[in-house]
Amino acid sequence: MAGEPAVSDRVLTVPNALSLLRLLLVPVFAWLIISGHDGWAVFVLAVSGITDYLDGTLARRWGQESRVGQLLDPLADRLYILAILLGLGWREIIPWWLVVVIVGRDVLLGLTVIPALARYGYGPLPVNFTGKAATFCLLWAFPFLLLGSAGGTLGEIGRPVGWAFALWGVGLYWWAGVLYVRQAREVISDARREAPGTTMDGGSASRTGTAAP
Repeated sequence: MAGEPAVSDRVLTVPNALSLLRLLLVPVFAWLIISGHDGWAVFVLAVSGITDYLDGTLARRWGQESRVGQLLDPLADRLYILAILLGLGWREIIPWWLVVVIVGRDVLLGLTVIPALARYGYGPLPVNFTGKAATFCLLWAFPFLLLGSAGGTLGEIGRPVGWAFALWGVGLYWWAGVLYVRQAREVISDARREAPGTTMDGGSASRTGTAAP
């Protein structure tokens, strides 16, 4: 559409390199969490947050928005959340039901909505604002939960703040999933009206966006 920034197929860009750096730090971050190096883990998470901000800002400022970047950026968010959940669950800082509730939403969307969109030639749809807010809450919850596990005065402060962010994040995460399903139904409904009885992938380019919210 006129006025919207073009999304290219370029791979070798500075924003994509920053997104790749975030992905490469995921296993480092996971090891730090599991091994109890909480200070370094929070430091890596902070670096990830800075690069997350920079890759989006630079992509828009330099006109380097790309399909690769649209996929890498939310993928990195999901992997950091997964690493934190598994690490804190392993250390018994959070209950396993919280891990199941958060991961279960992504599994549910991945097994149902994403394949349905793919049958009509669509990739994952753009992240909505609620999904971004949910990711923000969850990524802020975990450092406070780590602080809460340390005990003492700081622990007494960190624990309730961390759980507040976590519960808000879970609620928003699932609501974002509901909105995503609604959006997917509208897209599929439009696709069926355009080509009744057929899929849209024959001879046409796949429609791709960013990963699920």
